[in-house]
Amino acid sequence: MKKLIVATSNPGKLRELQKYLAGEEWELALKPDELEIEETGTTFAENAALKASQVAQALGEWAIADDSGLAVDALDGAPGVYSARYGKTDPERIERLLKALENTSQREAQFICAIALARPDGAIALAVEASCAGEIALAPRGNNGFGYDPIFYVPSLGLTFAEMSPETKHSISHRGKAIGLFLANRQETPRSSEI
Repeated sequence: MKKLIVATSNPGKLRELQKYLAGEEWELALKPDELEIEETGTTFAENAALKASQVAQALGEWAIADDSGLAVDALDGAPGVYSARYGKTDPERIERLLKALENTSQREAQFICAIALARPDGAIALAVEASCAGEIALAPRGNNGFGYDPIFYVPSLGLTFAEMSPETKHSISHRGKAIGLFLANRQETPRSSEI
């Protein structure tokens, strides 16, 4: 079984990735806490590649990274790549976002996820990106998920991410779509036997 370092310290992201990659021939492990990667990219794709590449080089192992966040139309795409730094805790981030939108009826938003896979030498073997369109709810709803899930509302289902079962969320979410693209493209790469 190949070792694959998940370039994050977020156990929530690791748990989601483990569910998506169940059945794959990989043993997933979190990056060491002391290995800090500064996210200096201006896009989700740049940050995912940066994290995967630096973790792979530092540890000499295959590494996978994602960078994801929420882009709100009325805020010109904010919080965007700063989604995790929009406040100190999930409730603070949600409160700040709702306050920023309190004087507008324009609530369209999308979750975006970029995934990059790096070889042990740091070279990017595969990169994909996907999104999920929705709206920002007026108030948090639901107890599942993490981050902005309680306020990300999907009109076609009438639910926030935090109100969905994990299976439903996985089938429509930005991360679920990105993992689907990743797995489909991984199969098509000439060196898939290495991955």
